[in-house]
Amino acid sequence: MKHVDKTFAGRSLRLETGRLAKQAAGSCLIQFGDTVVLATVTVSDNISTLPFFPLTVEYREKAYAAGKIPGGFLKREGRPSDEEVLAARVIDRSVRPLFPEGFKNEVQVFVYVLSADQENDADVLGVTASSAALTMSAVPWNGPIAAVRVGRVEGAWILNPTFQQLEFSDVDLTVSGSRDSIVMVEGGALELTEGESSRRSRWRSAASASCWTRRTSWSRICASPRWNGSRRSQRRRWWRGCGSSRDRG
Repeated sequence: MKHVDKTFAGRSLRLETGRLAKQAAGSCLIQFGDTVVLATVTVSDNISTLPFFPLTVEYREKAYAAGKIPGGFLKREGRPSDEEVLAARVIDRSVRPLFPEGFKNEVQVFVYVLSADQENDADVLGVTASSAALTMSAVPWNGPIAAVRVGRVEGAWILNPTFQQLEFSDVDLTVSGSRDSIVMVEGGALELTEGESSRRSRWRSAASASCWTRRTSWSRICASPRWNGSRRSQRRRWWRGCGSSRDRG
C-alpha cells in the first residue's frame, strides 16, 4: 500500500492505493477532511465496434457514507439522483478529452463516496481520484489532472469551500486541469465585473497548479510500483493503435 499525505486548503489530503480494488486496472482512495472517495478504472482488451469512444462514468453517494440505512417500504437504493448524475458528468467532461483519438477500447470509471463528513463536497474529489486511477492504469491517457472548487465569501476567494461557506458564497466554480492548461470549467455567480472575472481566472489557474503539484508527487510515488513491463508494453501498444508514437510509459 502506498499513500501521499498533504495539506490543501487548510485541510488534510490523502491519496492512497493498493488497499482496495486490487484487481482493477487502476484504483485510488482519496480522503479530504473526513470525506473519503474511491475511484476504480477497468478497461476491455477488445476494441469496440461502436462509432464513438465507449467511456462510462458512474458516481454514487451511498447512504452508508452518511451513516444512514434506507428504511420504510424500499430498503434498496434506487437509480442515481440528479446530483449524482451531474457529478458523473463533471468527471466525464474532465477526463474524456484527454483520451487519444482512435482509442476504442471500452473504459469504465466508477466513483463511490465511502464516507461523507457533511462539510466537504465529494464531486471534485471524484475528478482527482479518477485522474489518479487512470494514471495508474495502462489506459493511454494524457493526464494527470486535478479539480478544485472555488468560492467567494465577502470578497475573499476560498479553495474547496465547505457546505456552510457555500451558503454565503456568491461564486460557485468547479475547474479541472493540469499545471499548464484548464480542461473543464463549470459554475455560476450572482454578479461579477470584468476585472473580478479576470482575477478569478488567474486564481483558479493557481489553484489548479497547486493541486496538480500534489498529483505529480502522487504519480511519482504511488504509480511506479505497479508499472511492470507488461503494463508498459500494453500502453505502448494502445498508443500505437491510436496512430500516435507518443510514449507515456
